[in-house]
Amino acid sequence: MTDEVPADFDREWVEFFDPADSDTMVRADLTWLLSRWGCIFGRHPDQGGCPGIEKSRPADGCCLHGAFYTDEADIRRTREIVKKLTPETWQLHRKWKHTIVDDTLENDEGEEEPAKKTAVVDGACVFHNREGFPTGAGCALHQQAMRDGVHPMEYKPEVCWQLPVKRDFKTEHRADGTDVSVTLITEFDRASWGPGGHDFDWWCTGSPLAHTASEPVYLSYAVELTELLGAAAYEKLADLCAERERRGLVAPHPASTPSPERLPAPRRI
Repeated sequence: MTDEVPADFDREWVEFFDPADSDTMVRADLTWLLSRWGCIFGRHPDQGGCPGIEKSRPADGCCLHGAFYTDEADIRRTREIVKKLTPETWQLHRKWKHTIVDDTLENDEGEEEPAKKTAVVDGACVFHNREGFPTGAGCALHQQAMRDGVHPMEYKPEVCWQLPVKRDFKTEHRADGTDVSVTLITEFDRASWGPGGHDFDWWCTGSPLAHTASEPVYLSYAVELTELLGAAAYEKLADLCAERERRGLVAPHPASTPSPERLPAPRRI
């Protein structure tokens, strides 16, 4: 592991009920949302760019293992976007344009249907244009979205545009007999990948190398968070984040924390 802060650091959370759904509580990780994480893929590692999750293949970023599709609708939408790609924009177009799904995986215990993910070709996602391809290394779907002037969220599998924001759902049973639906928003850290995440040579969310963005995650990921939560809940979350940023976090993200000589004077909370 290179240049990462220790895991399991203190986090600060906020809870509020969704203004558009009084039965749903949002529990949001302020430590993550107020961090200055930003994707550094596309820059050369020597210039502070992404070292990749496998150090021997930095140009492949985190695209080595493919992405799990959320459901059949996610697959159908991706298939429609694939029709926009050509051999000039997608390196593996000629051979793989009709084989974008790896459905050979066994389903986990308790799942009704086998998991499906993007196919993996020669050690990386089928949609990943390799280093040296004329359009540049990176996701062919993401690049097509940029050419079409749309947000990459509209073209990429759901898990790809959500990363590294993690959304989970749970139901909490309260002592008074009521149930509350909870939507959790937090950081997709190493542990979120499951056991394999700890084998990565590097992962961005815990590294100061990737915490150099000009604005906090709740702003840089406003479009994605709005899609994940709904407009009303995101607006409430953004207001709470802005107020917490004004007052100062009790538990800032250690990868985003300035060096001691640059820390501001303590503020009353």
